[in-house]
Amino acid sequence: MRTYLSRIAIAVAVLCVVPLAAWPAAAQAQGTQGAQKSPSYTMPEYNQFTACQQEKDPASKVNCLDGFVKQFPNSTLMQYVDLLYYQTYYQLKQYAKAIDYADKLVALGDKTELGSRISAAEFRVQVFPYAYNSKAPDYQDQLTKQRDGALQAVKLLQQYKAAPNSKLGDADFKKYTSVDYAAAGNADLQLKDNADAVQAFKSALESEPNDALTEYHLGLAYLALTPAQSLDGFWSLARAVDLKVPDADKVQDYLRRAMLAYEQPGCTPQVDPQVTSLLQQAANSPARPATWTLPSADDLNKIRQSSDTSNIIAVVKSLSGGGDGAQQTWLAFCGAEYPEVVGKIIDVNKSDTYADFMVYTGATTQDMQAATTANMDVKVWTAPPPPGTAPAPAAPANGAAAQANGAAAPAQITPQPDALRLQKDDGIRFSGTLVSYDASPFLLHWDDVKVDPSIIPQRSAPAKHAPHR
Repeated sequence: MRTYLSRIAIAVAVLCVVPLAAWPAAAQAQGTQGAQKSPSYTMPEYNQFTACQQEKDPASKVNCLDGFVKQFPNSTLMQYVDLLYYQTYYQLKQYAKAIDYADKLVALGDKTELGSRISAAEFRVQVFPYAYNSKAPDYQDQLTKQRDGALQAVKLLQQYKAAPNSKLGDADFKKYTSVDYAAAGNADLQLKDNADAVQAFKSALESEPNDALTEYHLGLAYLALTPAQSLDGFWSLARAVDLKVPDADKVQDYLRRAMLAYEQPGCTPQVDPQVTSLLQQAANSPARPATWTLPSADDLNKIRQSSDTSNIIAVVKSLSGGGDGAQQTWLAFCGAEYPEVVGKIIDVNKSDTYADFMVYTGATTQDMQAATTANMDVKVWTAPPPPGTAPAPAAPANGAAAQANGAAAPAQITPQPDALRLQKDDGIRFSGTLVSYDASPFLLHWDDVKVDPSIIPQRSAPAKHAPHR
């Protein structure tokens, strides 16, 4: 919060109608008008106040002001006394006391100039992070007063902006109201008044739409709602990253983890392309379009429950159909283990350590027998894999990249060298794990495969030769 609010200079006296430095001359001129208009204070009051104003040492100035208040508790100069108090306590770095006197000046209402109240209100908003003590018993009261004070500052600015001959330009008005709304939102966020925090941050962004920190805090507020508005929260966090929020890499990592917890896909790496896509889209749109969405964990569980996980045919049909349905199916079933899959070998690609069986699986035996094109790439280790990441399966003929690559090969591999005896047009039955798929032409990739030994042809016996005479 301190970093956020300290961007704007503490001094906003440009809004003050009667600057303090001009007070002695103005008061003296008023005193020379004689009987035409008597001043509302006495000369002792004026002299004492002037002495306090001219005091250079901050601690001595506070003592002088204390003496003035004790001697003249009902003085009409009290608005200027409060102004001197909060400015001096700020010099002394006694921020809580500085805020107290700024609040007293604002509370004078119409008894003091509007510009002076605005300056005091903006002062309290911007100094609060230095005074706030989150461990104090009254921390909630501190936050509540900050929230109320920030919203009061907005009202005063609106009143000043609407006044005849106002000198407050649109740019300054937007700058100050954005800071005030953001300060109110931050207080609401810490008070767990998340709905109010959302509204305050949105109001701040109406004035400053490219403020990265406010966008970040809006994302946090969306995610803290009950129930959470997760999609809006993800969008705001992504936009904050695009706008170069401080520690953008950490914010992006938090976004990734939040999206992963929201979806709970079968393969963790599935969320990475989603984050990349979200960052690209959020960079061009402050508000989340209705067309952008993500399936929740409940959505994916419904897909899993509505499909027989042992029936790979239904999964293949959905994935090969493309579109959003294919994406959600893959999120649900990526990384799934299947105990028994059958098919026909269309082709075999062999290496020193594994074999890629290009396999077709279909709904019926007749369908598989008639097939000439593979829809699955079944990777079988025939020798221990080399240390580290296992080699990738053979790439599709058109070089299409597999979507959402899964995890690396399992740490413990039991090679099946006998699987090399399987040939083109043989039937195959295996268990394995889904790791990725190519959309076009469609090809489903498997790993951690174990071929049923009973379908592997027996080793041929060596031919017998007739004995020589």
